[in-house]
Amino acid sequence: MTFDIFLFYLFSILALLSAFCTVTSKNPIHSVLFLVFVFFNTAGLLILLGVEFLAMLFLIVYVGAVAVLFLFVMMMLNVKISESSSAIYRYLPIGLFLSILFLFEIFLIIEGDLKSVDNVVFIQSEYKILQTEFLVNTSWIDSVISPTNVDVIGSVLFTYYSYFFIMASVILLVAMIGAIALTLHRRSDVRRQDIYRQLQRDFEGATYLVDKKI
Repeated sequence: MTFDIFLFYLFSILALLSAFCTVTSKNPIHSVLFLVFVFFNTAGLLILLGVEFLAMLFLIVYVGAVAVLFLFVMMMLNVKISESSSAIYRYLPIGLFLSILFLFEIFLIIEGDLKSVDNVVFIQSEYKILQTEFLVNTSWIDSVISPTNVDVIGSVLFTYYSYFFIMASVILLVAMIGAIALTLHRRSDVRRQDIYRQLQRDFEGATYLVDKKI
């Protein structure tokens, strides 16, 4: 067993155990901390698979924003520790059904990807023949055929999925405007500064004499 395989099994086992503890923990603060540990292990798996960009996204977006937001909300709301486990058993059939459905979808995706392995092997063999016979003294083909994962994600995201990317941006913009509109309210018992009335004042209206008796 190589060191990479050992790390893969280690991160996988820790991620599964952390996910199980996230669901079964009675303390919501502990559940969020276990969820953060799941994200860390998933980022380690992505680094082992060679997609460092997605690993950094997991750490920055999920750990740095989503999980910390969950933790702050639970600490501010002072969520109580659930004493009874009746709610867990009540939602257990739905959770099992969704888990089986998710595993079935993953199986279909993996089965569809394995059908094209022969084509991938054929393309790699053709590339090796082309590189060894015709392009022995050149190195530009490595940079052309072997782009980084950031280049691949960017090219796919902004070409094939550009409409979905724009739709997601519009949805996030509408959600941000809605959150601002829901939280924005004016209080009548607070004196506010009126810039327009201040600019409309002139010398005659701003100065006046006061007859002060000594």
